[in-house]
Amino acid sequence: MLDETSQEGYGLYREVFASRNKKKSAIAFLTIMLIAVVLYTSKIVAPKWLELFQREKQYLVRDIVRNSAITSCHSQPYRSSYHFQPPKNWMNDPNGPMYYEGFYHLFYQYNPGGAVWGNLTWGHAVSTDLIHWRDLEPALKPDEWYDNGGVWSGSVTICPDGSPLILYTGVADDLEQSQNLAVPEDLADPLLRKWVKSRENPILRHPVGIDKEDFRDPTTAWQVNDGTWRILVGAKMGRDGMALLYKSEDLRHWELDENVLHTVPGSGMWECLDFFPIAPFGREGLDTSVNGPHVKHVLKASMYDDQHDHYAVGTYNLSTESFTPINHALDIQHGLHYDYGKFYASKSFYDPVKKRRIVWGWSNESDSAAQDIARGWASLQAIPRVLWLDTALGDSLIQAPIEEVDDLRVGKVSKTDVDLEAGSVIKIEGSSGGQLDIEVIFEYPNVSNVIVQDYGFLNGPFDCGNGGSAQRGVYGPFGLLVLTDDAYQEQTAVFFYIAQDANQRWVTHFCSDQSRSSLLHDIDTTAFWSDVRVLPTENFLSLRVLVDHSIVESFVQGGRMAITSRVYPKEAVDEKAHVFLFNNSTTQITVRSINVWQMRSITVLPLA
Repeated sequence: MLDETSQEGYGLYREVFASRNKKKSAIAFLTIMLIAVVLYTSKIVAPKWLELFQREKQYLVRDIVRNSAITSCHSQPYRSSYHFQPPKNWMNDPNGPMYYEGFYHLFYQYNPGGAVWGNLTWGHAVSTDLIHWRDLEPALKPDEWYDNGGVWSGSVTICPDGSPLILYTGVADDLEQSQNLAVPEDLADPLLRKWVKSRENPILRHPVGIDKEDFRDPTTAWQVNDGTWRILVGAKMGRDGMALLYKSEDLRHWELDENVLHTVPGSGMWECLDFFPIAPFGREGLDTSVNGPHVKHVLKASMYDDQHDHYAVGTYNLSTESFTPINHALDIQHGLHYDYGKFYASKSFYDPVKKRRIVWGWSNESDSAAQDIARGWASLQAIPRVLWLDTALGDSLIQAPIEEVDDLRVGKVSKTDVDLEAGSVIKIEGSSGGQLDIEVIFEYPNVSNVIVQDYGFLNGPFDCGNGGSAQRGVYGPFGLLVLTDDAYQEQTAVFFYIAQDANQRWVTHFCSDQSRSSLLHDIDTTAFWSDVRVLPTENFLSLRVLVDHSIVESFVQGGRMAITSRVYPKEAVDEKAHVFLFNNSTTQITVRSINVWQMRSITVLPLA
C-alpha cells in the first residue's frame, strides 16, 4: 500500500475546490443536499450493496461445508477437484485478474459452444479467497466488426478513481488484431457482471512494419512520474519478437513510442506480455505503477514458437523507456521460464488485500481433441502462485502456491529419516488418492566423494527424455512416483538427477517424466526437465507436488523452479493411485522428511 506522499505522486487524489465568496444561503443549501445524499447512501445504497456482498460471499463459501470430505470422480476421473475450471467447454488464457470491492475476479478465454478452441469470449468468475469460485456470464463477447473473430487476451487496469478498465485484443473477420477498451456498466455492482465496449474502438491498430496478425495482448497499464500512462503490446518484426511501448494521458488515447521497450533477435512472436515491479527484498508485492532506484522489474513474454513463458529480471529506465536484464545470459528466450511444463499465457496482478504479486497460468491438455469433446471440457488454470525476488540469486524469481491452498489440507501422513537404498522403492502408506499435497526434503549427497572416471557411463550427460526415471546414474534419478498403481503399470515420476557437465561441474537436474503415466493411447507423454540452481550453502533438495487427478505441479527448491504436467492414468485413479519414494541411482539417498496431505474438493458454482 502506498503512503499518502507516494499516492499524491501517482495522482490518486482529487481536489475539491470551494469558493469563499459563496453566499451563506448557497452554503446552507449545499449542506442540506450533502446530508441528504449521505443519508440516502447509508440507508438505501450501502445496505443493498452489503446485502449483495454477503449473499454472494455466502454462496461462494457454502461448498466448504458441502465438500468438506474428499470426493471421488469416477464419472470424470481427469477433472480437477481443487483447480479452477468452468463447468464445461474450452478454456485457455487467464485474462485481467484483479481485486475489486471484496471479490477477486478472473477472466479467461472461453468457448461457450464446445470443448475446442474457437468463438473466444471472456469468461468470468469471482471468488472471495481465490479457491472457491462462482462462474458468471461472459464479460465480453465477439459482437463487433473489430472482434467478430474473437475477443482475445488482455488485461485490467485499476484507474486512479478505483474503477477497472479492460484493454483487450479483438480479431476481425480478416484476422486483423486491434486493441480495444471496455468499462463496467455499473460500478456499484461488485461482481461487475456487465461491461460496455468503447465507441472509439479500436483504439489501437497495428503500426507500420508490424503484420496485422502479429499485434496482440496489451498489458496492465502503469503510471509514471509525470502522470502519464504506459502499456506494452506483443509483436514481432520478421523473426524478432518485441514489446511495443505506448503512451497515454487518459488511458483511452494511445501513441506509439519511438522506443521498443525490449526485443530479442530471432525469438519469434511475443504474446501475453506481462511487466511489473518487484521489491529488492522480502515477499511483499508492489502495485504495477511503483518504481524507484532500488525497484527491479520483471518482463515476461509467452513465446508462441515454443509455447513456454519466458521471463527476465532487470531494470526499467524511464528516461530511455527501455528494459535491461540484470543477467544478460538470462535474457528472455535464452534464460528462465516460469514453468518448464504445461503452463502458458500467464497473467499476474497485484493483490492489495495481502500485498502480494499473484500469477495465473493456463494448463492445456495432453490428450486428443476427440477425448476433450467426449468429456465436454478442456484445460484448466494452474493453482495461482505468489511471486517474489530470489534474493539469494538476485536475477530470478521464487514462485509458490498461494497460502489459501493450505486450507484444503486434511489427513496428514509423515515420515522422517528414510534411507533410500540404491534401487529401492518405498510406498508411503496412507497416501492413496488423486488429490494430494506432498512436501519432501532430500539430503543433498556428498558429491565430493565421487571419482567420476570410475563410474564411466553411469555419469553420462543427462537427458530426461531418454529413459526418464529408468535411467541409472551415481546420484539419480531419485524422487517421487505419484498417481502410481501397485503394479507400477502407470507411474508419473518427478525426480532429481545430479551429474557432472562437460566441465566436470556438478549440476542438479529436475524432471517430470510422463512416459509411463498412462496405458491410454493418443496421449502426449513428453518429459519436461531443466537445471535447478542450488546454492553451495544449501545441503538439501526440497520438492512440493500438488496432485489433482490429471495435473501434477512440482515446485523445486522452495519455488526456484517449477514444472506442470498433465497425465491421464487408466488404472492409477482414486484409491488405486499411490505415492512412492524411489531411488534408481547407485548411491544411497537420505530423505529428511516427507509429508503427504489429502486435499478437499472445491466447487465452481455455476451461473445463478
